[in-house]
Amino acid sequence: MKRILLLCSSGLLLAAMAGCSSPKANTAPLSQSAKPTGTSATLNFTNQLNPELLRPSDAPFTLGPGDRVEIELLGTPTSRAVTTVGPDGKLYFYLLPGLDVWGLTLKEMRELLQSGLAKYVSEPQVAVTLREVASKHVWLLGRLNQPGVYAMPAPMSLLEAIALAGGTAISSGQVNLQELADLRHSFVMRQGQFVPVDFHRLLREGDTSQNIYLQPDDFVYVPSALSQQIYVLGAVRYPRSVPYSDGMTLVSALANASGATTLDWFTVGSYGVQPDAYLSHVAIVRGSLSEPKMIVADYGAIIKGRAQDVTLEPGDIIYVPNTPYSTLKRYLNTIVNTFVTTLAANEGSAAGGGDTVGVAVPLGR
Repeated sequence: MKRILLLCSSGLLLAAMAGCSSPKANTAPLSQSAKPTGTSATLNFTNQLNPELLRPSDAPFTLGPGDRVEIELLGTPTSRAVTTVGPDGKLYFYLLPGLDVWGLTLKEMRELLQSGLAKYVSEPQVAVTLREVASKHVWLLGRLNQPGVYAMPAPMSLLEAIALAGGTAISSGQVNLQELADLRHSFVMRQGQFVPVDFHRLLREGDTSQNIYLQPDDFVYVPSALSQQIYVLGAVRYPRSVPYSDGMTLVSALANASGATTLDWFTVGSYGVQPDAYLSHVAIVRGSLSEPKMIVADYGAIIKGRAQDVTLEPGDIIYVPNTPYSTLKRYLNTIVNTFVTTLAANEGSAAGGGDTVGVAVPLGR
């Protein structure tokens, strides 16, 4: 369970190093390689899935620690035994010393057993049956009816995984059924990177073009639709989620995330952010993670009264960079990956019992 947390922590660290709309706001369209020239600029993105993600892996199952296999030396009924691959990847059977089977297929393991047993038995024939998988998992957390960490003995699609976890949660009230899952901010994370699945299209519109096949250690997270939060990340004093309130603006949200600070914002003009923050390109990511809208605002101009503040909406992600970006698309990818790895680190740590030392920040649940 710690492996996914290490991936989350690594992804978050890399994102941090890389990062190193109000109708009244002055906005203008941008190309994906342009940089804003005014006070704020808005751009819509559509992330495309790689078609290869829609195909199940043809790689055979390989053994790992915790997997249980039944082994029998044919012709010797008393030899049948169920044994477990140890934490060191070794397996013990009959008179053989520990065999290193980590990463081997069942066929390769059977051949290894037969080769070893040939020292004791003439032309041994071995039968091998996989009884339990414990080395390969997918993480299905958040507003699902049965969230948890599930074994993955065979190729599994995202729809199959969500069904395994009982589907998304819905509250049953006397008046109506209320959707508890925030599909706009639901995500799949793979090896510390965001996979741009549109959960709304998949689960509400039945669009199977979003039904990717999962891989071991994939992290699927469905946040709560009842949470009214603004997420503040990047070069701020205390990255965190802050409760949304009507009329909340960019300045007030960053002030909420500042905590105690020694900065005199009237002089330095950077209240709520770190001294090395790149204030002219503060971003607000809004809407679905698969089709986000990004607003890039000049925060320095706003707090000095030379530009209008930006009114926020529930679920907005604010990101303060500490270096300029080369393209808007790359900047957006940095923000989304930071958001995804941060939430995954928090939720994964909670699911794993909180016994892992990580770099999660308190984004709320």
